[in-house]
Amino acid sequence: MPVPFEGGCHCGAVRYRCAAAPHAVLLCHCRDCQRTTGGPFATVAVVPVAALEFTGTVRSYVVTAQSGRTVTREFCPQCGSPLFERAEGYPDIVLIKAGSADDPSWIEPTLHVWTCSALPWPKLADTLPRHPRNPPL
Repeated sequence: MPVPFEGGCHCGAVRYRCAAAPHAVLLCHCRDCQRTTGGPFATVAVVPVAALEFTGTVRSYVVTAQSGRTVTREFCPQCGSPLFERAEGYPDIVLIKAGSADDPSWIEPTLHVWTCSALPWPKLADTLPRHPRNPPL
């Protein structure tokens, strides 16, 4: 796992550098993540806020998640690429959209969350832990 790792949006207007390895890599199956990714789940790397630096300007969109708490989704205002998420109740972490990494090949998912909303058609044959909602941190 390369540390630090870097990434950014599709057009290059926003770039980031993360100086820490992810605590975890989540496959989130909540309906909100399905809608914002256009896929059956989102893949996000959980990192300390203090380890993330970025250049450029992001726009944010705040939603109330299935948990009832707010999630702030940050994206590039130029190309719309989703980049980061910040969850109410977890001020010390930021979720980085795994596909935004320059080289996402090293990213290894560690667990599934919000499986109560998982769609039936992706056939996931892994043995990763599954949580119906958020796991205990």
